[in-house]
Amino acid sequence: MNMRLALSAVSIGACLATFPAMAESWKDKYPEIVLAMVPNENATGKNDRVTSFADYLSKELGVKVVLRIANDYTAVIEGQKNKQIHIGLYGPGSYARANTVSGGNVIPFVTTRNADQSIGYYSVMYVRADSPYKTVEDLKGKVLGTVDVESTSGFKAPNYFLTEQGFPIDKHFKLVQTTGSHENAVLALASGTVDAAVNWWNSDDDSNLTRMLNKGMVKKLDGSPMKKEDFRLLWKSPLLPGPPYAYLADMPDDMKKAIAKAFLDAPTKDKEAFSKLSDGKDIEFVPVTTKDYEESVKMNLWLDAQRKKKT
Repeated sequence: MNMRLALSAVSIGACLATFPAMAESWKDKYPEIVLAMVPNENATGKNDRVTSFADYLSKELGVKVVLRIANDYTAVIEGQKNKQIHIGLYGPGSYARANTVSGGNVIPFVTTRNADQSIGYYSVMYVRADSPYKTVEDLKGKVLGTVDVESTSGFKAPNYFLTEQGFPIDKHFKLVQTTGSHENAVLALASGTVDAAVNWWNSDDDSNLTRMLNKGMVKKLDGSPMKKEDFRLLWKSPLLPGPPYAYLADMPDDMKKAIAKAFLDAPTKDKEAFSKLSDGKDIEFVPVTTKDYEESVKMNLWLDAQRKKKT
């Protein structure tokens, strides 16, 4: 009898010892999730639009979601590579870089669908309407304003496609000037610091330029607000994949599923927070995979090869 009691006690003890491990969830390992975004606008404006979405994610996931607005693209890429960032919003080119430098550990899971039902966006080049420039050829020897070397619409796509079309930007333009953000590129063009500027564009009434104009952010030298008619769209790229949100592949599967579900449910569970992300221009999140960004990886490889040739 004593032997049976002893064995029972051992069995109960073993069960109790393993219970905490069985009960542990991903939330115990990840009590805080960091959501970071590349700087496609000034940090204050981005923070105002995204804070309510981070709050929504915190509520849905049951852990604190901390928002970080990076100063440059590399900060998000390196932060996720080093696992200090769990979810990152990228352009397709900067995502491809993050995927490569992380050894495939940064993977996309959703992007957004535009109001016209399309998925994806374009890189465009603007000039001022009062300038004499009507074609890319007219800009020979002029100054081009770009965003960041890791920006798809603000550097990679125009570099890649313009070279294909016979206008390599490092040879066609007298100077290629990095402005640091999509907003800064527009402001540099408006002030005359650059002769042309590249940026992102979804449709005629939804672009970085139109959003800035709607907020009264772009002004003439006399302080009066500029209008869309004050700019001319001079060049547009082929359709680019939608900017992806990407998480770490080595996070627990149930955690990744919970994150993806929270994103996909956002338009119905917190329409206001979702709408703020795009000023009401996007209609939903849609799932994506690494296959959707294979062309972006190829673009990066081409750009890297061009840099090596110069060195």
